[in-house]
Amino acid sequence: MFSGLFNYDNPVWRFIGKFGDLIILNILWFICSIPIVTMGASTTAVYYVTLKLARDEDGYTIRSFFKSFKENFKQATLIWLILLVLGAILGVDMYFFTRLFTGSTVVKTVMLTIFLAMGLIYLAVATYIFPLQSRFYNGIRRTFFNAFFMSLRHLFRTIGIIVIDGALVAAGFVFLIPPVLMVFMLFGFPLVAFINSYMLTPVFDRYTPKEERSEDDELRPLFAENGDEPVNSILLAKGDEHKNEKDTNELK
Repeated sequence: MFSGLFNYDNPVWRFIGKFGDLIILNILWFICSIPIVTMGASTTAVYYVTLKLARDEDGYTIRSFFKSFKENFKQATLIWLILLVLGAILGVDMYFFTRLFTGSTVVKTVMLTIFLAMGLIYLAVATYIFPLQSRFYNGIRRTFFNAFFMSLRHLFRTIGIIVIDGALVAAGFVFLIPPVLMVFMLFGFPLVAFINSYMLTPVFDRYTPKEERSEDDELRPLFAENGDEPVNSILLAKGDEHKNEKDTNELK
């Protein structure tokens, strides 16, 4: 009885161990995000580890983090800078029509509605893009493209992720609920990524190529054209078994 309780392969200990990994990830993410410009690479690296944790895959947290950070640094940084610029533009536009615009009320309402819709799309894309970057090989344009349409294809899951993330952030930093704030101080953003990873893993599994599939579990392309023929947008999963295939199989 006691030998099973203190066995490190026990599900309880494995679950506790994951929270230990999140504390380590929080430290790594914070340090590697200090220059701000590197936040995209550090966020991608966090998702690389949390997606593994969600799939119960064993690995070394620190080594996996820096492996992903190094491999994705250039592209993840460019994606982050693009999102940063787009977010700034949306923020300025929203501020202008909310605070500074003195024209027609109808025009103000229409423009705010448009920018609010664009803001929701922005959040949806931002929710998927770094997990996608951490898990699949794609060019920048294709990563944005897949993040946008995947968020639409799995709309209810996307809404659920945004609502849960928003509720956690609001409880911790807006309403200053002490227990939630303490949890955020301890686990930080990796806790959000960890929760998201559990919700995103079933989605990503649908697009991960596998060598063997039954007829009832055939590979589903993300998009298709001409009714039957899939376009070249099947997501190629990252992993050690794909290292040597990266150059020949990268999706543009």
